[in-house]
Amino acid sequence: MSLEKLLQEDYGTTRRANRFYKNQMLDYLNDMMMEFIPRQEMIFVSTADMKGNCDCSIRVGRKGFVHVVDQKTIVYPEYRGNGVYASLGNISENPHIGILMVDFYGSTVGLHINGIASIENEFDCVDDPLAERWVKVCVEEAYIQCSKHIPLLEPKDKKIVWNTDDEKLKGGDYFKVQSMVEQ
Repeated sequence: MSLEKLLQEDYGTTRRANRFYKNQMLDYLNDMMMEFIPRQEMIFVSTADMKGNCDCSIRVGRKGFVHVVDQKTIVYPEYRGNGVYASLGNISENPHIGILMVDFYGSTVGLHINGIASIENEFDCVDDPLAERWVKVCVEEAYIQCSKHIPLLEPKDKKIVWNTDDEKLKGGDYFKVQSMVEQ
């Protein structure tokens, strides 16, 4: 028995969890999920290396930057970043991935997608000149993130400068790490 199931027993939530699994969790994307995904402008990506060291990153793009290939497959672009490749490095070691998409501006509902990721240098059916490479995700689980604790936000205009090395536009030394190192 998995630790997840053991904790459900210990905390008395087995019945509620089983109802959630039965009523909310799929091993594919249904039509509503496939309509939800292209409307999102950001996703949160969680990966871990072989030792279990985790990384959670945000990916942002224009609506439709995450593409639904079919009920079992999505792809998203990797744009130019800081060059660290924490997520891609983890995927290279351990292909398990968790993605959370949240509609902060409308329904305040989220969609979890867990699956197996691979790094693709090209993806023929999608044209995005900013993409340096693609992450393809084979869906193993898809389920709702309920809206009860998700805030409703209001979008504001912000000029996005893609693929920049301008430190000010990237946030500079906001947390004063460089200042601490220099001392």
